[in-house]
Amino acid sequence: MENVAVFDSPGKGRGLKASKEFWAGDVIFTEPSVSAVVFDGHSERICHSCFRRQDKLQRCGQCKFAHYCDRTCQRAGWAEHKQECSAIKAYGKAPNENIRLVARIMWRIDKEGSVMSDMQLVTLDELEDHLNDMTEDELKEFKVDIHNFLDYWPRNSKQHTVEYIFHIFGVINCNGFSVSDQRGLQAVGVGLFPNLCLVNHDCWPNCTVILNHGNQSAVNTIFHSQRRIELRSLGKIEAGEELTVSYVDYLNLSEERQRLLKTQYFFDCTCEHCKGRIKDDLKMAGREVDGVKPSEDQVKEATDFCFEMLEKMENARISGNYHELVKICQNTVDKTEPILADTHIYLLRMYSTLSEVQAYLQHFEDAAEYARKMVDGYMKLYHPNNAALGMAAMRAGVTHWQAGLIEVGHGMICKAYAILMVTHGATHPITKDLEAMRIQTEMELRMFKQNEYVYHSMREAALKNKPMTMMHEPKSIKGKK
Repeated sequence: MENVAVFDSPGKGRGLKASKEFWAGDVIFTEPSVSAVVFDGHSERICHSCFRRQDKLQRCGQCKFAHYCDRTCQRAGWAEHKQECSAIKAYGKAPNENIRLVARIMWRIDKEGSVMSDMQLVTLDELEDHLNDMTEDELKEFKVDIHNFLDYWPRNSKQHTVEYIFHIFGVINCNGFSVSDQRGLQAVGVGLFPNLCLVNHDCWPNCTVILNHGNQSAVNTIFHSQRRIELRSLGKIEAGEELTVSYVDYLNLSEERQRLLKTQYFFDCTCEHCKGRIKDDLKMAGREVDGVKPSEDQVKEATDFCFEMLEKMENARISGNYHELVKICQNTVDKTEPILADTHIYLLRMYSTLSEVQAYLQHFEDAAEYARKMVDGYMKLYHPNNAALGMAAMRAGVTHWQAGLIEVGHGMICKAYAILMVTHGATHPITKDLEAMRIQTEMELRMFKQNEYVYHSMREAALKNKPMTMMHEPKSIKGKK
């Protein structure tokens, strides 16, 4: 942790600042989790040790709850699971993810103390729990979890005061960090990283955080490396400059970001982008054609209509009625696209949903068109090295390739690769996937330019074998409003 220093950030409390100069893509620090657990809904599909997604997992023979890739992962995860295993057996079932995470953290504190490594800058006792900022309803939910925790916590484990248990629940509530699967495509669990908790928020940050799963697959445990987060620089950072990350998606309006931050993290954001409402005008803008803009009433009507359709879209997705979902989105786009700008956030959500669902339905040309529009809008709104922009460009590149549009597809994949080299680094699995795609599409592009007919003939033959694909079942659009 020699690259950073703890300091009092004006108006924010403690923060971290750079001790030296950094450039885009530099790893400022790494930190293993105190503990991490798989979400309840993924407990049978994600390895509880390495957090990788597998088709077939082996279940713990004792508690019947924990699942692992194989015996190697089970042995690697045994230190964290040992006490949990007997507790689940005695309790009769696995409690929810919050209770499981708090229990794992407290077992580790009991064993190692509040300072678990020489690199730890802050103890768990010193982290904010914001219990005094919570509403009565939120505290009632906490009390239910604590009641269940006390039933779950073994009698032969060290007993703690209710106040201390409340504190740990409060800490993970406002400091828990989502743990993604091995490709970084979906949040599958939650963990606690104390040093990361010191990095303050900014809506236009100079850093990003990614999860490095490490290596736990080697048979010999001496070659294992820990699951850890990496704090990476998005651009040049001067020595003495505060390090910041974004806790919420910048695609939200300033008012909505502030509301989310106040609700979840209990502070009022006063960053330059919130104070100046920077780019809010673009996010709610009307489309200008030949110098002519729609009226404010027209823009408001189209905006309200888009917002109403979001709930219908979500209902169609939940029911698995993807053809109806496409119909809702296309009708909404047809009605509002002539009025709303290509940076309007509700229109961008339509594009994102349509590109994802159409790709899932294998309507690749339509998917590519909407993915391109989505990326064009994102480029005008996001930081040029934002990970969400990189992931969107990757998706657009794949769908263009699937549609046979190799030139645009290769360009998108190259753009995604450049961004993810900064945000994820060369060794991250998704960056490696992109590198393979980049090489493949570059080769295909040369072939396309030499002989278009031969290229398409060979491409169709290849598609019948095994196409390049990264499409998953469409995800929820909730949380993006």
